[in-house]
Amino acid sequence: MPRRWTKRTSTIALAVLAASPLVAGPLDEPHLTIIPRTPDEAVRIAAATALPKSFDAPAPFEELPGGAATVRVRANADAFSQPSANIGFEGELTFKVGNGLFRKVWVSSPASTQASDGLGPLYNARSCQRCHLKDGRGHPPEGPEDSAVSMFLRVSIPGGPEDAIEDIEDYIATRPEPTYGEQIQDFALAGLPAEAQMRIAYEEIEVPLSGGEVAHLRRPTYSLADLGYGPLHPDAMFSPRVAPQMIGLGLLEAVPAADILALADPDDADGDGISGRPNIVWSVEYGQPMLGRFGLKAGAPTVKHQSAGAFAGDIGISNPLFSAGHGECTEAQADCRAAPHGDGDERVTEIDAEGLDLVAFYSQNLAVPARRDVDDPQVLHGKQVFHDIGCVSCHRPAFVTHRLKDRPAQSFQLIWPHTDMLLHDMGEGLADNRPEARATGREWRTAPLWGLGLTERVSGHTHFLHDGRARSILEAILWHGGEAEPHRDAVANMPPEDRAALIRFIESL
Repeated sequence: MPRRWTKRTSTIALAVLAASPLVAGPLDEPHLTIIPRTPDEAVRIAAATALPKSFDAPAPFEELPGGAATVRVRANADAFSQPSANIGFEGELTFKVGNGLFRKVWVSSPASTQASDGLGPLYNARSCQRCHLKDGRGHPPEGPEDSAVSMFLRVSIPGGPEDAIEDIEDYIATRPEPTYGEQIQDFALAGLPAEAQMRIAYEEIEVPLSGGEVAHLRRPTYSLADLGYGPLHPDAMFSPRVAPQMIGLGLLEAVPAADILALADPDDADGDGISGRPNIVWSVEYGQPMLGRFGLKAGAPTVKHQSAGAFAGDIGISNPLFSAGHGECTEAQADCRAAPHGDGDERVTEIDAEGLDLVAFYSQNLAVPARRDVDDPQVLHGKQVFHDIGCVSCHRPAFVTHRLKDRPAQSFQLIWPHTDMLLHDMGEGLADNRPEARATGREWRTAPLWGLGLTERVSGHTHFLHDGRARSILEAILWHGGEAEPHRDAVANMPPEDRAALIRFIESL
């Protein structure tokens, strides 16, 4: 039985992890083959990742946010679709095969193309690429005629004691909505009704800014139309999710858990108003609690786990981690469960272990593009504003990844993702009121900021936050509440030239 994760044991766990990456327990990193750091390396890392004291020039290597894996900036929409620069020839071949599976359009069963059948029966998209178009960020539908293919609604109901995970303290028990499961699928195979169609209504909010400027925010309200399987449970909780960008995932996966946990301050012991908490989640891959790193609430511990969950939930493709051939069909959807599916042949599941590993490898090695204008005076001034008002309390600039025996592209890299990968209370305005593992309905994982300024180039829009409500970086900042409310107010009230410099700095990331 793994040790129980508690607030009281976190300090001990940090010390143990720093000394030995092989210790058994909930803070293991079994997905990584780690070469422990030496004391001299720890000193060098502390110096390299320390917050700057001067803003006259960029920090050493700041123009390479992905370390040696960083790629030059492409002038077209392929800026997020390049392999890690240090991946090597064989690695690039594997990357390209994974890309083919990531782009594969799945078809329904039975089909003559058995390697591609198994879609649905309920689904949100027919390929990974349909949501993560050009490996970038999704967007909400812009009106009734626009597709919601890169956005969906997670759904659940409150759980009971039997749904808790006793090895994780503060775990908030939920269970799937009895009829509709864990997310709403808005497509279905022929002969079956889709579950529902998402509807969004926006209310415009005017926000006065210093210097006579005004910003406009839009507050969304979500509803469901055309419910295909009857009414929802009265306690159903929804969480809208836009597909996030894909770059740098393998590097984030290689950041030492101890370094992330060292930034946690759940009781705000330092009195700065920031109370970052780790999400500890159950790994279906390793059968133990692990640090959550991926997803908008850090609900997945590894890239492979996240990929497998998306195959099952978004496309209805069974895989070694989520093996139900009928995908998300619930017991209340009998015809859906009885529909043909594509497992049971030599693949065993609709995508086999090798295929899932290839997609995970591809996702781990989508490279971070180089910074732009790092030494521009306005960018440097914006960087100082970013630090001075405390944005770095959550958007931690730099880490150094583990030394790894078998993943050279992610091994011992100085990276600049601008995230602490912890959960933070973002206030009522951004609350989805749906918990996930230890994350409350008001908490979200700090989003990495690298590549943010290339969103329009890659995705053709500038929609940000978990549901795409923000139409610009400034709107995204102005939606910050809760722990980030003082920082939001500082942005609204600062001189306009400081605000412009701050936005310019974020666009350079």
